[in-house]
Amino acid sequence: MVAQRSALPSTRHSITHKFAVDGHEGYLTIGLYDNEQPGEIFIKISKEGSAISGMVQAFCRAFSLALQFGLSVDEAVARFKGMRFEPMGQTSNPDIPEASSVVDYVARYLEQEFSTAATRSRR
Repeated sequence: MVAQRSALPSTRHSITHKFAVDGHEGYLTIGLYDNEQPGEIFIKISKEGSAISGMVQAFCRAFSLALQFGLSVDEAVARFKGMRFEPMGQTSNPDIPEASSVVDYVARYLEQEFSTAATRSRR
């Protein structure tokens, strides 16, 4: 079996979400397929040029490719939720009061907004 990439359309809808984890502000942008499911993510974090910013960018590229090659949001959440590294702590989101890393925060936000359970509860 050969995996095939499902590229997003050239013009797409997206959601941009402002967040903070332990005082580190960032913007999460989620590019959506026509069916309103995520196909890519970008994070702009306040520490531009830092190691954390570089690692977050690498994570976004890998995560986006995984989604485009068929990894479901639920599978992604299961793999990334709970990852623990700095920065960690309180967040600016009352629905996700604490996160064990920026990756954990993103996974939990995606779970909240796009998981199978979240999609069912909106119907």
